[in-house]
Amino acid sequence: MHYVLIPGAGCTPWHWHPVTDELRRRGHTVTPVALPCDDPAAGLAQYVDTVVNAVPAGEEVVLVAHSLGGFTGAMACERLPVREFVLVAGMVPAPGERISEWWGTTGYDWVGNDVDTFFHDLPAEFAAEARRELREQSDGPMNDPCAIERWPEVRTRAVIGRDDLLFPADFLRRVTRERLGFTPDETAGAHFPMLGHPVALVDYLLS
Repeated sequence: MHYVLIPGAGCTPWHWHPVTDELRRRGHTVTPVALPCDDPAAGLAQYVDTVVNAVPAGEEVVLVAHSLGGFTGAMACERLPVREFVLVAGMVPAPGERISEWWGTTGYDWVGNDVDTFFHDLPAEFAAEARRELREQSDGPMNDPCAIERWPEVRTRAVIGRDDLLFPADFLRRVTRERLGFTPDETAGAHFPMLGHPVALVDYLLS
């Protein structure tokens, strides 16, 4: 099967690399997409084009979207032959919703602290490398609407990290239930289970 991995805000294919390696080890084709996240001229439509152009024409895929990638993935589902769409700690967009609106419409309540919100569950050196690999996330896509009229008619699953500090489990459970009508699955780890628990995440993707 061909797995297409969509990164979250400011992320790169590097942030998928343990999952990419594990999926390939198990015999699957994998495309980790490099989005133009640091290009202020690139909007949500360009993000979707980047995903679509990474897939050979007519090839069936599993789309896996991390965090902010949920917006890109939902739109890409309408342009690709998608067997399954999997959200990983994913933002679930409503039709026509802008990323900049999502925080308010979902009732997100940020509680800041001194802990590394993204990588607190990783070994210190690995967490430092993960931070170095982040790129600047431009505002380019933030005010573009999620150009879908309804949720894509493809099989959809969602998995959340039990120790996620950015999108706490209770919050994403509620948002997923309200918007998709089902309770998300759960895995060990924080906002980047693809780094902290890649084998468990691959087991989930293949289940």
